[in-house]
Amino acid sequence: MSHGSKKVVLLALGANFGIAVAKFVAFVMTRSSSMLAESIHSVADTGNQLLLLLGMNKASRAPDESHPFGYKMESYFWSFIVALMLFSLGGLFAIYEAFHKLAEIRADIAAGHTAGLEHPSIAIGVLLVSIALEGYSWMAATKEVNRLRGDKSMWQFIERSKSTEIIVIWMEDTGALVGLVLALGGIGLTLATGNPFWDVYATFAIGALLVVIAFFVSRETKSLLIGEAADKDDLDVIAGLVKDTPGVVSLMNMRSMQLGDDEFLVTLKIQWESELRVDEVSKRTNELEDRIRSTSPWARYVVVEPDVYDPVKAATQRV
Repeated sequence: MSHGSKKVVLLALGANFGIAVAKFVAFVMTRSSSMLAESIHSVADTGNQLLLLLGMNKASRAPDESHPFGYKMESYFWSFIVALMLFSLGGLFAIYEAFHKLAEIRADIAAGHTAGLEHPSIAIGVLLVSIALEGYSWMAATKEVNRLRGDKSMWQFIERSKSTEIIVIWMEDTGALVGLVLALGGIGLTLATGNPFWDVYATFAIGALLVVIAFFVSRETKSLLIGEAADKDDLDVIAGLVKDTPGVVSLMNMRSMQLGDDEFLVTLKIQWESELRVDEVSKRTNELEDRIRSTSPWARYVVVEPDVYDPVKAATQRV
């Protein structure tokens, strides 16, 4: 992971910890369900950033005998755990709290009591400060995303990126900002209309938002965790280098697997001209591997296998 991305994670960690403390204080004073949902959301985000830092630390370990390709996929595992935390501790808890608060309000109304918010100005003040802090964190994450994605659209970057940490942080910050606006809207509408159900509706919306974000984060990290192919642009460059190599008849097969945010494994099955000697094939193979690594530095592991095209074998195997 790049230094800029790690800085974004640390910035988000500091912002979310401070915001979580402020939201909990506001919840205790206001008893707002949307404020409690936002408090748990910020606690979950703080824990998520700690898990991402843990994953980055574990992923930096050098390859060893038990893990010859290194530990960089650790970052994918911890990003997947973050998605589960977003779903359970963030989304499902908010939905549970909304149902709980809904039952409380109905019980109060049935008993002839007035259901309302206590000290709403405190909640509004905390939410406005939180929006400012979260907005700063979101802008930093967005700046890093824009640097990494180049000319890709945001959706293309999320779909194709191999750096799960920055995707998680950006989506978390986006969800946090939208959640804060929803909480502010719920409290504002409750005060304006005197209807306490608006606060509950905002809590439901926050929970649903976090569940949706968790789904997209888990989908992207799961794909990488189970062995996603390297970026198509990198593979196209490698295929071009193979085809431009003297003595190559055809690139029979190319398979790849992303091993981390900045490296992948690629295997090539090549048919060479039949008149080439073994030593010539060996020399050209080594030169090809050097060209691939110099042109595509992320191709850390390159395996080239010479073979002869067999139509019967090709018909029974998926290329």
